[in-house]
Amino acid sequence: MTATDSRLLNFQAVEDTPLQTDPFSFMVAEDVIPAGELERVNADYPRIDIPANFNPEDLEFGPAFAQVLRELDSPEFEQLIERKFGVNLGRTVKTITVRKYSEMSDGNIHTDHWSKVITVLLYFNPEWHQEGGKLRLLRSKSDIEDYAAEVTPIGGTLLAFKRSGNSYHGYKRFDGERRMVQVNWVRSGPVARQAQRLARMGTHTGKRILRLAQGLRGAAK
Repeated sequence: MTATDSRLLNFQAVEDTPLQTDPFSFMVAEDVIPAGELERVNADYPRIDIPANFNPEDLEFGPAFAQVLRELDSPEFEQLIERKFGVNLGRTVKTITVRKYSEMSDGNIHTDHWSKVITVLLYFNPEWHQEGGKLRLLRSKSDIEDYAAEVTPIGGTLLAFKRSGNSYHGYKRFDGERRMVQVNWVRSGPVARQAQRLARMGTHTGKRILRLAQGLRGAAK
């Protein structure tokens, strides 16, 4: 059996998907988790009960999900992303996080922090019928309806994009289960690390304020 035969993820689907450049560089590949494997992978998905991103080492999960993480962390996948976007990721740091739930403070239009080079999102939900939660790749920072592509977070769909000054994206509010793994290649160095830390602090503070405001509105009804 070859390494390709034993691989769970369908890297060829990523290889075969064309890169889009309007309004920024992105690609959306389907069936990256083959339909016959999705149920098995989801059975091994970590038990998470709060809307937050987790490092894999802080979670417990089964072997099929562990294999997905290994393949996303593999040199083969990194080389595939380098070829697809024409970038050299040799001087970056790769981060992988896992999320299970979205909350009403998620989905705000943004471009990602400047220290990020490439973002990959792999989705796991077996079905999706909600209007909210579909990631939109936007043409501006102010209009969620002006989008070039809308990505339904259905299991096996992989979105990858190159961060830029106009890589605006976001989604309509959604509160519920929205399973995904996020892979980022991030610039290394002390300035980038400090900027990332400050950005995370600002994001967490903003979310706390929004949750408080939502709670006050709910209490006033």
